[in-house]
Amino acid sequence: MNGRPAGRETGGSGRNSTGVTRRRLLAGGAAVAVAGLAGCLGTRDGPVPEPAVTSDRIEDGWRLLDESESTAFEQTYGPVTVTVLEHTRVYEYVSVAEALSEAFGASGSPVVFFATRIDVRPAIDSLPAGVGRDQLLSEVESAAVDAFRSQLNASGIESVEVVDRGTSTVETGHTATTWRLEGEFALDGEVPLPDGSTAALGERVPIASRLGVWHDGTDVLVAGGAYPAEPLTEAVGGAFPEAVDAETAIGTVADAEAADALATEPGTFDEEISALLISVE
Repeated sequence: MNGRPAGRETGGSGRNSTGVTRRRLLAGGAAVAVAGLAGCLGTRDGPVPEPAVTSDRIEDGWRLLDESESTAFEQTYGPVTVTVLEHTRVYEYVSVAEALSEAFGASGSPVVFFATRIDVRPAIDSLPAGVGRDQLLSEVESAAVDAFRSQLNASGIESVEVVDRGTSTVETGHTATTWRLEGEFALDGEVPLPDGSTAALGERVPIASRLGVWHDGTDVLVAGGAYPAEPLTEAVGGAFPEAVDAETAIGTVADAEAADALATEPGTFDEEISALLISVE
């Protein structure tokens, strides 16, 4: 992999037009929980600022895949209508996406990262007294996990389940609720065979992922990413005949850089995504 190994864990190019919904973090009823948390922290006028990934790692190997700014949800509480606004940025790891395309003609990548800033207008203090902060804090965490699962589904990662939950301190000093999740990535394409023919590639790659949710005194920030839980060369090895070494076969259709990207150990991706997650502001 070209990216540098990431640092401590405690926890592109192109831009789509405003209102993109394909990879939107929040949709439907899940957003009302986020409304409760974000609204209690303040309000602003004008566009929601983009979430900033402050680690310079984002410039070294990642590219912006999708960006959206939208009104995610509106809900009326008595005389008050709450509007939930979100700004989401989605990134993919370049070398893996390009290696999969070069070696197998596959689209998409199981190495992704996203960050979202959520703003609610007006502040929660304006709402009827029946809206409880503790309840909303619990609901926003559940909503974030559900929304993250949907985000991963949009990236081709399915069967996502939570395997662990904890807390972490992000670089701004705020405490994030964190989750570890697992899923599968359907890797479709074709594998080259020594006789010059090809075989269909339909492997299910195990995926690990991280998610963090915290508030910074004004907004709610949500960040997370996913990566293969084993080297992709091992994951696709089952598509080759027993007599064919997967790495050798890949080397015949992809250059050394692409082959190295597909052989990257999961711990390297985990460190990279962990460092990005805690750097979001």
